[in-house]
This record gives sequence, structure tokens and C-alpha cells, in this order.
Amino acid sequence: MERGLRVSGGRVDRRLAAVLAADIAGYSRLMGADELGTLAALRAHRRDVVDPAIAEHNGRIVKTTGDGMLVEFGSAVDAVTCAMAVQEKIAERNGSFRPAITFRIGINIGDIIIDDDDIFGDGVNVAARVENECEPGGVCLSGRAFEQVRGKTPFAFDDLGERTLKNIDRPVRLYAARTASAPAASVKSQAEATKPLALPDRPSIAVLPFQNMSGDPEQEYFADGMVEDIITALSRFRSLFVIARNSSFTYKGKAVDIKQVGRELGVRYVLEGSVRKAGGRVRITGQLIEAATGAHIWADRIDGTLEDVFELQDEVTQRVIGAIEPSITQAEINRAQEKATSNLDAYDLYLKALAAHYSQTPDDIEEALRLTDRAIELDPNYSWAKAFAAYIHAFKVTQGWVKRTEQQIGRKLAREAIVLSRDDPNTLGYAAHALALLSREYEVPVACMDRSLQLNPNSANVLMRSGHLRTWISEADTAIDHFTRSIRLTPLDPQLGYHYVGLSVCHIMKGDFEKALDDARRAAREMPRWVAPWANIAVAAVHAGQQQEAEAAVKQVLALSPGYTIALRTANSLFRDQWVNDIYVQALRRAGVAEG
Repeated sequence: MERGLRVSGGRVDRRLAAVLAADIAGYSRLMGADELGTLAALRAHRRDVVDPAIAEHNGRIVKTTGDGMLVEFGSAVDAVTCAMAVQEKIAERNGSFRPAITFRIGINIGDIIIDDDDIFGDGVNVAARVENECEPGGVCLSGRAFEQVRGKTPFAFDDLGERTLKNIDRPVRLYAARTASAPAASVKSQAEATKPLALPDRPSIAVLPFQNMSGDPEQEYFADGMVEDIITALSRFRSLFVIARNSSFTYKGKAVDIKQVGRELGVRYVLEGSVRKAGGRVRITGQLIEAATGAHIWADRIDGTLEDVFELQDEVTQRVIGAIEPSITQAEINRAQEKATSNLDAYDLYLKALAAHYSQTPDDIEEALRLTDRAIELDPNYSWAKAFAAYIHAFKVTQGWVKRTEQQIGRKLAREAIVLSRDDPNTLGYAAHALALLSREYEVPVACMDRSLQLNPNSANVLMRSGHLRTWISEADTAIDHFTRSIRLTPLDPQLGYHYVGLSVCHIMKGDFEKALDDARRAAREMPRWVAPWANIAVAAVHAGQQQEAEAAVKQVLALSPGYTIALRTANSLFRDQWVNDIYVQALRRAGVAEG
């Protein structure tokens, strides 16, 4: 219903409407890795899926931005039905489209102000903030929108509790929409949803992505790689608590409230800055900020030549250490400054490989391997590049993309990396994980993983890999400890599914199938196109007496991996103890997986 209102002598048109706000998860990273490919994929999705769905459900596109859009509907039911149809079709297309694009969609119903073809007001603001709270690939509703659709659609809705949204003066209850067969979201109370993470008992820091000031998007990988190396160096100091890269990079391309970052990550300090690379010169600017107050602890600019890039990284690290933990010894500083290669060309190729592999698409994984192979050709003793390449080969095995000859190459690279570097924790951790997965050997990988954690107990990635290795040898309690610590070090990681799948395996081994089911559901929400969460849902649900959910999970497994059979599961099992394999085989058989 439309109504008029006089404000300052002019008429303001208002009406009640359902507002849909959508954006692309990780848009800046996608554009930095493949600008033309991302734009082409986005145009194709809009042409074939998004725009037709909006028209079919009587929506009006109000405006678009580079990574999102604002849409008005006359009905909340139409808005939700449209959003779910779009997300389902985009998920299907991402199996063949490169790069894969994932939307987040928020829906609110409220009073809007009409200004020509644009809309404003509280109804729009809440929709945008609801979208910010949404998981990639998901659809979230405000409480007002939910009240309008309850009982009127075939979808299920999970109550996520009340949330305090940025620049909204009242808490808003959120609901996550899902298909009836999808796993339910865990319900969080308002206190759980908004409570800041407790500060660790030692100085804690998050290093946010540095801005690329080079004027060339192609150099985004260089700025990101600089930050990753600074994070790695800081994490090697035992007296510091350092947030992992994947959580820090969730803030990439966003306007950042440092106090909010401190609350969400549970850290006392935040480092932000920029990198400019031009004409053989590099300039790094950095600001170390106390999160609780916003006060600047240290701010400076560091200049040098491209050949000095390692020294510049060390200078940033030393200045941060000097500001927040001056008692750190020179021996620790020297260890943190050890470099895996002195060859700048090899290092640059590794940074490009690192940037390419994050999308985890087949093409980008192959590109990462190609770049890493070239780096190793330039420096045959580049142990970290060999460990990283071995990890990529192991990842290809888990996805079913690898041939037997490639497994042999991966094993060889892992062993060479271990021999070349006995004192680099990342090299040891990644190589140990890859060697165990590719060879079904455990004695050497466990020893290397222990050495890695002794050298650096702060690496979320190494702790996560250690957790999986411990499950393969039936050390469930140790694995739970390592997964729990890794999650605290990277609480906003978009790949937390890897951690929660590991926890679900641990609880299956311990016979706590309800906990296993909760963790597997969480993993499936985090990474819905990965087979492992759904397989663990099936196994845990069978033992928890949830046969219908187990069968629905198996349908998801077979949709993602049509060749998945009991024989395949047994042949690829990493569990050293047969009794664990039997738990999986028997449960999968009962859930409907065929024997091959």
C-alpha cells in the first residue's frame, strides 16, 4: 500500500515491500585472480539464471553494483522462492563454470522510500545487513520477512537467534532458509551469536589483507603473498597468538571496523597496511592498532628495492614484535626470518601458485601445480614449494582428479621436502599430511608432524592437518584437541568444513554420534559441494537413528560423486585400524550406498 508524507515541503512516497540484497562472496579475490573470467561468468549467470528468475517471480532490479544487486518484490514469498531457485541453479552451474561464483542473499520486509527508480530506508538497510550475516550460497531472512512466509513455502527455516547488525539500532532475529533435505543449521542464542571471543592469555594479533596500491590488479597476488609471509613469520613466535590467513582474509575488500575485527577474531591487536610495487621498488606501509580502543601503537613506511623484499618483510615483522612483545629473544627472531628460497623468481611463481589454488577448481589447481613446478625448476632445493606441490597432489586425490603416476610424484615431492627442511614447520606439516594420504605410511609423517608443531604450535593449517593425521591412526582425543585449537586460530575461515569434518570423524570413533552429526552438518553448511561432510552425515545419522537424514545425505553424496561406492570408500580409506573402516562401511551400506 502506498502513502504520501510531507517532508520539508516535498512529498515522499513510501510503500511496504520485500527487499532482496545479494552479493558475491570473495568478489575481490575472484577479480584479482581472473578479472575477465569472473566478469564473463557473472554475466552468464545473470543472463541465464538471475534475471529470468527475478522476472518470473515479479521482482524489479533496483540497482546493481560490481559484486551485488538490490531487488524489490511485492511479496516476501516471491522473494524467498526466487532466491532459493537462484542459489540452487548457481550451485549446479558451478560444477562446470570457472571461476565458481557464490552468492549471499538477505531478505527483509519493511517500509521503503521511493526516489525515482531507486529505493532507500530502513527496509533496505536491514536487508543489506542480513545479507552480510549470510553464509556463501545461503539465503537469510529477517524475522519480519520470516513471519510473512512461514507455512507458505516448501522450504525449512532455521532460527539463528537475534543478531546485532552494524548501524541498525535494534537486534534483528535471523532465519536461514534451506531445502527440506538439507542439514539443519545449529541454533545459536543471541548471546552466542554476538558474544566476543575471549582474548588469549598472550599477546594476540590479526594481520588484515594489505591494499594493493600498485595500480595494477595483476599485482594483487604479490600484496596477498606479502601478508601471508608476515603471518607465517609472526606465528612462529611461541609467545604470540596469531590469527590464520583464511580468517584474516574474510575482510578483504571490505570497509573495516577495527573494533569489530577485534571482537570477531578475539585479538588485542590488528595490523593493516598497503603494498606498492612499481619500477623495481617496493613500499610497505603499516599501522598496528589496539583493537579495543582504536589507538595506533605503531605506524610507519618502509621502502626498498624488489631485491630487498625479504628484508622488508622481516622489518615489518620486527617492528610489530618490538611494539607488542619486546621480550622475544633474538634467537626466535632469527628463526622467524629463515627463508625457504633466496631466488626471487621462484618466490614470485610460488606466490602466483598460492593465489591460484584458493579457488580449488580443477583448472586453477592445475595452474598452481604448473607454477609450482616452474618454481622448483628454478630452485631445486625450494623445500616449501615441494611440500606445497605435494599437498596439491594430495588434494587432487581427495577430489578424485589424480592418476596413480601423479600420486607417485606427490609422494616423491613430500619425501624430498622433508629431507631438505627439518626446521621449517609449514614444510614439515604439509609434507607429512600429504605423505600419509598418498602413501598410507604413518610413522614418518607422525614424527614430522610432531616436529612441525614443536617448531610452531600456532599454525591453524598445520594443526588441522595434524588433526586429520591423528584420526587416521585412531588418536581421537589428540585430534579433537588439535581441531579445537585450529578453529580458535581461524574462527572465520570459509574452509572451516575441513576442521568440522575432522571433528565429526573423531566423535564417530568415540561413539558420540549426536556430536558427530552436529559437526558433519556444520561442515556441509560450510562446504556443501565437498563429498566428505555428506558421507559423515550419513554414517552418524544411521548410528543416531536418523535413517531419513542418512538416506538424504547419501543422495547428496551420489549427486556430487556418482561413482561413490562401498568398494571405493574402502579402497580409499585412510584409517589404519579396520574397526573404524567397518563403522563407515556398515553405516554407508545401511544408508543406501551400493557395494561396488
